[in-house]
Amino acid sequence: MHHDHADNGYKPGSITLGGAVAMGTGVMIGAGIFALTGQIAELAGPFFPLAFIAGAVITGFSAYSYIKMSNAWPSAGGIAMILQKCYGPGAIAAGAALLMALSMVIAESLVARTFATYLLRPFDIAGGVLVSILAVAVIVFAFLINVAGNRSIGLFSMVMAVIKIGGIALFGIAALWSSGVDFASASGTGEDFGLSGFAASVALAILAFKGFTTITNSGAEITEPHRNVGRAITISIMICVVIYLLVAYGVGASLSIDEIIAARDYSLAEAAEPALGEIGFLLTVVLAVVATASAVLASVFAVSRMLAMLTDMKMIPHSHFGMSGPIQRHTLVYTVVIASALAVFFDLSRIASLGAFFYLVMDMTVHWGVWRFRRREIGAVGFVVLGAFVFDGLVLVMFTVMKLRTDPLIVTYAAAAIVGVFVFERFYLSHWMGQVRDEAPQ
Repeated sequence: MHHDHADNGYKPGSITLGGAVAMGTGVMIGAGIFALTGQIAELAGPFFPLAFIAGAVITGFSAYSYIKMSNAWPSAGGIAMILQKCYGPGAIAAGAALLMALSMVIAESLVARTFATYLLRPFDIAGGVLVSILAVAVIVFAFLINVAGNRSIGLFSMVMAVIKIGGIALFGIAALWSSGVDFASASGTGEDFGLSGFAASVALAILAFKGFTTITNSGAEITEPHRNVGRAITISIMICVVIYLLVAYGVGASLSIDEIIAARDYSLAEAAEPALGEIGFLLTVVLAVVATASAVLASVFAVSRMLAMLTDMKMIPHSHFGMSGPIQRHTLVYTVVIASALAVFFDLSRIASLGAFFYLVMDMTVHWGVWRFRRREIGAVGFVVLGAFVFDGLVLVMFTVMKLRTDPLIVTYAAAAIVGVFVFERFYLSHWMGQVRDEAPQ
């Protein structure tokens, strides 16, 4: 496939290994820590730090397929390219790629809502219409910065990543220190939280790591891509594991499980108070606001790239709606509209659940495709790829069972949306493929 580099703004070699790691961790840490810690604790109870470990292990298996494929064919298409290399340019590849893009948009609204809940903490405002307004505001702000240009983003996300990783690591260490370093998680009994709750919590923990996939989407621009895409993924997952565990134990040390659940949307700020006092609480809120805002930025950028790429690869239709300018700007507008709608209509638990459903289905599609069609060619170990598929499947089943008990409606929404995406692609692509067959000599 030939892409005109000049017109898409892809600059080969423009992202260093450090930049790629900053991008991956930037997207991961924004979503994972602030938004999901409380949600995971609610499902896993006292075992919630283990949920992060399990999430990391499964993500490790999962990353293998992406690393092998990206090392073989580094491209700006990232996941879309991987799917197309496995399934050809049909509805399966396009549907799964669109699910990936949507799960990124969902993550964005999750983080935007988290930004709003933390920002309102010092004013003792929980929930209400302000959360939605602020969430939409931060998404629109990210859009404006993205439209302003690309150079500023690379540098900005590097600086932000350093601040976030440093700040959060300090938070975790301080919280552990002040409560006397003992790694047993604070009071809370295990019996109300069964295995199914734990397995379901792993689905959300996987979401906390899925940011590594944004690195595959920048394959065309990373220096020495055949080596560095894989390295960047590995390093950013490792950094995140360390940071997440520090925070999980830090929060677990200063709050009981019940307190974490009560404050699930802003558990880090809550945990900072007993550990670090009022100033610690305010600093954590500032850190959360900075981290979530920068994660929304990184993610708006990544999604718009992904959608522009899909449009380029003719996997999704494109309508200008009378807008001028490059495709990436239009996909930015779609991204902002969808993310804002989600942030207004759904609460954090629901947004996280939707994201988990979409992402797991997409991820399973990738692993099945790699295992079935490409594993020999890229020299991948079959059982690792199949293992990733099976793990994802188990987690997805457990998560679905859990949600059917607690919030059946969200399962319905997710199922309808996933089926809708594939059906839509089927019709759109058969229509488009028809046109191509008429125009192009095979």
